[in-house]
Amino acid sequence: MKNLVVTRDAVRLAPPFEPVEGFAPDIPAKPSTSWQRLLARFARQPIVRSPQRVRNSRLSPHNGLVADGRLARRASLASAVTRALADYVALTKPRLNLLVVASSAAGYYLGARAPFDVAAMVQAVGGTALVAAGAAALNQFAERDIDAMMRRTRTRPLPSGRLSPWEALAFGLALFVTGLAVLALTVTMLATMLAFVTLVVYLGVYTPMKRRTPLSTLVGAVPGALPPLIGWSASHGTIAGGGAALFAIVFLWQIPHFMAIAWLFRDDYDKAGLPVLPVLEPDGHRTGRTAVVYAAALIPISVLPWLIGMTGLSYAAVAAAVGLGLLWLAIRFAIMRSNTAARSLFLGSIIYLPVLWIVMIADRI
Repeated sequence: MKNLVVTRDAVRLAPPFEPVEGFAPDIPAKPSTSWQRLLARFARQPIVRSPQRVRNSRLSPHNGLVADGRLARRASLASAVTRALADYVALTKPRLNLLVVASSAAGYYLGARAPFDVAAMVQAVGGTALVAAGAAALNQFAERDIDAMMRRTRTRPLPSGRLSPWEALAFGLALFVTGLAVLALTVTMLATMLAFVTLVVYLGVYTPMKRRTPLSTLVGAVPGALPPLIGWSASHGTIAGGGAALFAIVFLWQIPHFMAIAWLFRDDYDKAGLPVLPVLEPDGHRTGRTAVVYAAALIPISVLPWLIGMTGLSYAAVAAAVGLGLLWLAIRFAIMRSNTAARSLFLGSIIYLPVLWIVMIADRI
């Protein structure tokens, strides 16, 4: 009895014994995607039992053997479902999408006319988040070959083989279409069109351009800066000066932010053949200058909301202070051109934008 193996479909004895008559033999499978693995685990989950447990149970259907097998299958199925869902969530780039949600919510609030409608804001922000999530999934579909060559992206669901390209494509299209439908049915047509432009520029222009020229960074900053403008136009009805100011702030902010990322992962970009500045000019002089120029330009642009009457003087003071702090980090990076300085600039840029949104909103309350 030491070779007895119990599965969902069969009770079999390992060689030299033969399977019990009336039971289907095990069929080995090598699933390739998350959902295929999930179904395979549900269909065939072997439960290997010790000889003592088998003798005690006598294979009675009324004892704990069958119940244990069912519990093991359920646990395995739940684990497979969790992993599959995690892979689909990873396709949406949730950390990046969190910034989209915060920016579009800030834009909606700042552009809202009294009375403020929370339900309408949830619809606008939700639709924008769905569009951004769909764009992220479709981007991973288009760049799966590049992701497979980069250390920081090769464990993503597509290059690792946990999801098939067609699963990612269908998922991304479904999210994008759903997000557009939510925006079209609940907010303004202007916001819907801006969301559509986000996908077109991100996938149709930036993604292919990324393989050819470092200017793709500036092009990619356009769809990256559209979420606050989408939120603004959803509540305000027009772009106006306030919406343009929010767009300009996020557009300029992205450049020093990305220069820090490109420096930290320059080896990865080099392996993938992507022509970012730190790859084209390894000494880092141009990378540092670019970060400084855009961080400096961000200071006067960040006080525009005060100049056009959107906010008060307290916001302008904070915006100038944090802008000077970001500029100092960019100058330090340009001088040192080290991973330590790049990491400080990256972390400073991560802090900068939420601080700006919080102070801007607080000044309007």
